[in-house]
Amino acid sequence: MKPSVSAFFPAYNDAATIGGLVEKTFRLLQAAGVDFEVIVVDDGSIDQTPQVLAQLQKRYGETFRIVHHPANRGYGAALRSGFTASTKDLVFYTDGDGQYDPEELVLLLDLMEPHVGLVNGYKIARHDPWYRIWVGKIYNAVVRRIFKIRVRDIDCDFRLIRRDLLTQLQLRSDSGSICVELLKGLQDLGCAVAEVPVHHYERIAGRSEFFRW
Repeated sequence: MKPSVSAFFPAYNDAATIGGLVEKTFRLLQAAGVDFEVIVVDDGSIDQTPQVLAQLQKRYGETFRIVHHPANRGYGAALRSGFTASTKDLVFYTDGDGQYDPEELVLLLDLMEPHVGLVNGYKIARHDPWYRIWVGKIYNAVVRRIFKIRVRDIDCDFRLIRRDLLTQLQLRSDSGSICVELLKGLQDLGCAVAEVPVHHYERIAGRSEFFRW
């Protein structure tokens, strides 16, 4: 029997991209023939994101759920809300800004063997401004060294995780540092990890909420 899937997107001012991501995810999971749900965590968006989500709700009904934050609480808080809202066996998340293609979720599902608890993407090539690429390289190197995290691309937010492992973690971060907290926590649980290369695309709208001073 195929495991069920919760797919969620943290979104902040992602009106230009979130609709297409949700539609792609529905098509993919329906074609896969699995029990699934799609969730968007609207982290206090002040653009047209709430209106886009309302239209998606009318289109997809109960299989699509929205978690609203009345004000922007940060990337980590959005992820924590998404993990809490997810109810299926496997939890997939990626960002609502369209820099990853949710159709590549099939790559993660193919590697989710019974002994694996996390399938983590890593960027084939990063398509961001040069300063973000360099900050990302330094960040990855420092964090991997300090926390002994063995995942090669810590800030690649394209992940599939077993929900029973997530329920054993007590995540607290409200910022992008939640990725370190998440990966270190899963590693400490003895979670087996598989990794797969995924594409990364240029941002077409908005700005990153991951790095905050």
